[in-house]
Amino acid sequence: MIYGSVRLGVLVPSGNSVAETELRAMLPESVTMLTTRLALRGSSEAELLAMLTDLDRAAMLLGHAEPDAIAFHCTAVSTYAPHLAGEIRDRITAATGRRAIATADAILAAFRVLQARRVLLVTPYIQPVHQREISFLADNGIAVTGGSCLGVETNAEMARIAPEAIAEQVRDAASGVVADACFVSCTAIRSAGLIADLETALGMPVITSNQVLAWHALRTVGVTDRISGFGRLFCSGDAH
Repeated sequence: MIYGSVRLGVLVPSGNSVAETELRAMLPESVTMLTTRLALRGSSEAELLAMLTDLDRAAMLLGHAEPDAIAFHCTAVSTYAPHLAGEIRDRITAATGRRAIATADAILAAFRVLQARRVLLVTPYIQPVHQREISFLADNGIAVTGGSCLGVETNAEMARIAPEAIAEQVRDAASGVVADACFVSCTAIRSAGLIADLETALGMPVITSNQVLAWHALRTVGVTDRISGFGRLFCSGDAH
């Protein structure tokens, strides 16, 4: 495939310094990633919902580059309520005429492919955000059987969490928990490099927000490359 023959547009939170690097590591060279930002630094309900204020214009600007699809990439916002991811997709497509996906879509697609109905959920979030994610998964038939959150409020703080601390949080949360998969949630934490080792340690598939978005976006635009080093999910072909 010719370099740059597929273009993926991505909308990320303004305070996120991690997602682009992790996504790029999981995309083939044939895929060009184009990003822009929407205002989000903290975790209050007002801040999360305000991220959508400029969605249409930001998507339109990405659309000028004629990407094959545009992804809205924020876990906390796209899982805020069961209907929200669909509304986000509709607004992006209306503004651009392009296919659209959201992080929430990728999460659910990954669980379908992995046949996971019981999930260990580990996040850096404050409790209300963590709980809303549990509710979102429950609304989609997925039970959270264990997990933990760290109470971190801003993207900048999340980026400073050491990967080793995330791995320790996952291992501690997994003790005694029966689950089909582990979800290390949040686009702003450095978790992609942990996936393979955690899968070995836990004996179950491990997904992360950046990993599922990369995988789902690739499958959405027809790229079926198996990317090594980032877990069992990338051995799965169908995202739908």
